Parts: sequence; C-alpha cells; structure tokens
Amino acid sequence: MNLDKSTKRIAKKVKNGFQGYPQITLAYFGPTEDCATQVVVSFILEAGASAQEERFSSEHDVRKDETIQTTLVKIIERAEAKTVVEVAGVAIIE
Repeated sequence: MNLDKSTKRIAKKVKNGFQGYPQITLAYFGPTEDCATQVVVSFILEAGASAQEERFSSEHDVRKDETIQTTLVKIIERAEAKTVVEVAGVAIIE
C-alpha cells in the first residue's frame, strides 16, 4: 500500500470520531514539531480497560514512512478498531 493511500485511510477513520470500542490512539513524538521520529499506538479494548502500547521509530519522519503508515493501517484493521484518535501535533522529546 502506498503512503498516500495509508494516510488517507487513517485520516478517514480519525474523522469519523468516537464510534465505540475498541479504540486506537496514535501519538507522534520527535525532536521538533516538524519531524516526528516516533509514533505510539495505544489500544483500548473497552471502557475502563488499561491501554496496551506499541512504539515505532525511524531516523526520519514516521508520518512520511510508507512501511510504518502501512503497519498502522494493518493494526487498525486487525484490531477491528471502531474509533481511531490521532493526537494533534508532535510532542517534543529530547
């Protein structure tokens, strides 16, 4: 799957808003607001359940990494996530 298609599919799921559980949250982290070198995927099965997390990182911007974006789409599909939340912006890490 190409990068453009992956990002559009993720954006479409995010745009739908809260649809129930399971829920996946995507949070981006990096050295600057323009470059996210890590993405944290949090999975919540049901209300009140603790989140399971998985991290992916890259030397370059993960939002422009075709492999990572395709992996995120596969995680969303396989988890049968009804809700996908994307934290706005890039959190700065040092």
